[in-house]
Amino acid sequence: MSTLRYCPALFLSATSSGQGKTTLAAALARYHNRAGRRVRVFKIGPDFLDPMILARASGAEVEPLDLWMVGEPACRRLLYEAAAEADLILVEGAMGLFDGTPSGADLAERFGLPAAVLIDARGMGQTFGALALGLAQYRPGLRLAGVIANRVGSERHAEMIGEGIPSEVPFLGALPRLDEAALPSRHLGLVQAAEIADLEQRLDAAAERLAGTALAELPPRVAFREPGLASAPTIKPVPRLDGLQIAVARDAAFSFLYAANLRLLRSLGAKLSLFSPLRDSLVEADAIYLPGGYPELHLETLAANRAMLASLGTHVDAGKPLYAECGGMLYLLETLTDKDGRSGQLAGLLPGHGRLQPRLAGLGMQSMATSAGELRGHSFHHSTMETPLTPSTYGIRQRDGGRGEPVYRHGSLTASYLHLYFPSAPEAAAALFIAEQRR
Repeated sequence: MSTLRYCPALFLSATSSGQGKTTLAAALARYHNRAGRRVRVFKIGPDFLDPMILARASGAEVEPLDLWMVGEPACRRLLYEAAAEADLILVEGAMGLFDGTPSGADLAERFGLPAAVLIDARGMGQTFGALALGLAQYRPGLRLAGVIANRVGSERHAEMIGEGIPSEVPFLGALPRLDEAALPSRHLGLVQAAEIADLEQRLDAAAERLAGTALAELPPRVAFREPGLASAPTIKPVPRLDGLQIAVARDAAFSFLYAANLRLLRSLGAKLSLFSPLRDSLVEADAIYLPGGYPELHLETLAANRAMLASLGTHVDAGKPLYAECGGMLYLLETLTDKDGRSGQLAGLLPGHGRLQPRLAGLGMQSMATSAGELRGHSFHHSTMETPLTPSTYGIRQRDGGRGEPVYRHGSLTASYLHLYFPSAPEAAAALFIAEQRR
C-alpha cells in the first residue's frame, strides 16, 4: 500500500501570460523563506528564466513539472519527494489556468493542488467578480483556493472589486502595483537572475507587500501519494557512458539548461565539467554540450574569442560528439546577426547564418524520435537560420503530430532549435554524447 505525505501547497496561476505570476510566486517564496520555512517551488512547463528567479527567492533548486514533457509518474515522484523536506510547496503555472493541452489546471486537478488565480485588475471594477465566478465554475473538479486582484490602483479600487465578488468565490486580497519589485524582461522572457543587480532588494520588497494578507498564511495541506513501482525512474546504468568526460557550456550566454539533464548524465556514469565560451580559451573532453541561451547578447565577445572557436573545431575534427540546442546551435553557425543588424563571425562548424527577428519565430512542445526512444522538449526562439544542410530528421509537434524543428547532423555534430528534457528518454539522451564508433 502506498503511503501519503502531507505538505501545505498552492498552485499559482492567472488568466493569461503577463499577469505577474512569477513576481507573486517569488514574493511568496521569499516571504515564507524569510519566516524560516523550507520552500520548494516548481514551474509548470518548459522554462529556464522564471526558475532562476524562483530559485533565488526560495533558496532551493526549481524543477519543471509538466504532464507531457516530464510525465505524470515523474511529476508525482518530484512532489512526493518535496513533501518530505519542505514546509511549503509552490507551483507556478504557465500562460492562463486552462491554456494548453495538458494545462496547468490539468496538473493541479491531477495532484489535488488548490489553485490561486491572479487577475490583472487594471481598468476593472465589479466586472472582476464575473470573471472570478467564471473561473470558479468552469471546471467543478478543480480545487479553487481563491482569486487575487493584482495591480490595484487604490483602496477605493480594491473596494469596488471586493463588492463585485460573489460570496462563493474566495477572495485572497488585492495587491498594488509593485513597481519597486517588478522583474525586467527581454525578448525571451525575464532577464536572467544573475543580471539583475538589485534582485535581492526586489524580492524582499515584494515579500513585504504580502505581510498581513491572506496570502501570507500557509495554504491547506495536500496529501501527496507515494509513487508506485510503475512510476519509478527508468534510469539504468549504461556502461558505455562510464568515465565519459562531457564538457558543458555554462555562462551568461549559455544558461538555458535543465539541472535534471546534468543529473541524468551523471547517473549514467558521465563525468561533467563546466566551461565558458565567453571567457575560456580551450575545451577538452570526450563530448561537448552547448545548451541554449543568449549568444546574440554577447556576440562581440563570442566572436572575438577565436581560441575557443578553434578549440571547438579541433574537437569536431577529431570526430568527437558535440550536441547543441537553440542558442548553442546559433553559436556553431558561420555568422549570427542580432536585432540591431550587428553581425559576428562565429564557429563556422555548421554552414549557415542566423538572424534575430523582431517577433517570435518558433514556439511549442515537441519531441524527437530516435532509435533509442522519444526525447521530449520544446522550441522557443526569436531567430531564424539559413543552411544548405538537409535535416537528418524533424521534431514532432505535440499539439498535432506535425513536422517540427529540423535536426541537423553534420559529422560528429548534432544541433537543433529543440530544448530536450533528457529524463524523458535516458538512453536516447546518452546516445547524443557517444561517438559513432562506440555505439
